[in-house]
Amino acid sequence: MHCNTHILIVDDIADNIQVAMNILKEDSYDFSFATQGSEAVELVEQGAEKFDLILLDVMMPAIDGFEVCKRLKENPLTSEIPVIFLTAKVDVDSISKGFSLGAVDYITKPFHADELLARTRNHIQLYRARRLLQRHNIALETKIEYEHKRLLTELEENQKEMIFMLTELMESTSDETGKHIRRVAEISALLARYHPALTEDDAEVLFHASPMHDIGKMTVPHEILHKPGRYTAEEFEAMKKHTSNAHELLCCSDRRLIKAAAIIAHEHHEKWDGSGYPRQLQGAEIHMYGRIVALADVFDALTHSRCYKTAWDMDEVIVYIQDQNGKHFDPELVAIFLEHIDEFEQIVRMT
Repeated sequence: MHCNTHILIVDDIADNIQVAMNILKEDSYDFSFATQGSEAVELVEQGAEKFDLILLDVMMPAIDGFEVCKRLKENPLTSEIPVIFLTAKVDVDSISKGFSLGAVDYITKPFHADELLARTRNHIQLYRARRLLQRHNIALETKIEYEHKRLLTELEENQKEMIFMLTELMESTSDETGKHIRRVAEISALLARYHPALTEDDAEVLFHASPMHDIGKMTVPHEILHKPGRYTAEEFEAMKKHTSNAHELLCCSDRRLIKAAAIIAHEHHEKWDGSGYPRQLQGAEIHMYGRIVALADVFDALTHSRCYKTAWDMDEVIVYIQDQNGKHFDPELVAIFLEHIDEFEQIVRMT
C-alpha cells in the first residue's frame, strides 16, 4: 500500500528511532534516520525528492528540531516536505512554535502506536495529493500555454495570408508596384535589424506589415493613380487620402501585424521636420515603423522608373537622402542607411 514512501526519522536517541520504525513498518515504508540536526538537514538537502515525511524530535544537542525545521522551510527545495514534531516537549509555547515554523502536526511522547500510524498515513496522503495536484496544474498550464501560442501563431499566419492576398491584388493592377512593395519590405527589415533600439521581432513585423504601406491607393481613382504627368493640386489632395483611407480600413484590428500595417500606411508620408502628411507629425511623434518605411519607400522609388519619371543614378539618390537628413528623414536612420549602403543597393537591384 505504501511502497516507495520514504520517511526520515530524526532523534538523538537511537532507541526512539527504533520504536517509531517498529510501529510504522506495518505500512511497509522505507526509512532513513539521523541522530543529529545537522545530519538531518544534509540528508534532506541531498535528496529532497526522496522524502515524503519527516518525523522530527525537538530536544537535540547543537541544532535542535526547531532550527532544523526552520532551515528546511527556508529552502525552496525542501520547504514542501511535511514535518511532524515527535517530542516530549508538551508546553503550549513549544507546540505553538512548532506550528509557526511550518510543521503540519505535533505529536507528544509518549504516543500511541495507532495515533502515530493514523497521523503519518494522513499527512503522507495529503502530501502526495498536493504533489499530484501541482503536477496536474503544471501540465494544465503547459497545455494552456501551448494552445495559446498555437492560436497566436495561427492568427498571425492568417494575418500574413490576408496581407499576401491584398498585396497580390495590388500587384495585379501594376507589376511595378508588386516589385516595389517586396523591395520596401526587405529594406525596412534591414533598417530595423541595424537599429539599436529595435529587435528581430520588429524586423519581422516590418517585413510582413510594410507591404501594406500603399494599400490605400486602391481607394484612389485609377486615372489619378496611373496619371503619367504631374498631379494638379486637387489630384494631389485625392492621392494624399490613401494614407488616412488605409488607416480607417485597418485601425480597428487588434492583431499585431494589422495594427503595424495601419500605423505604417498612415505615417509613411510624414516627414521628420513636420512638413509631411496627413497629420504633419514631427520627429519622434512619427512612429518608428513609419519613419523606417518612409526612407525605404523613397529610396526604392527613386532608384526605379515610374510612369511619370525615370530612375535616378545611385549617386544622385544618395545625395538626395543626405540632403533630406533631418528634413524628410530621421537622422539616425539616415546614418544607418549610409553606413550599410552596399547592402541596401543590393536590395534595390532585385528584379
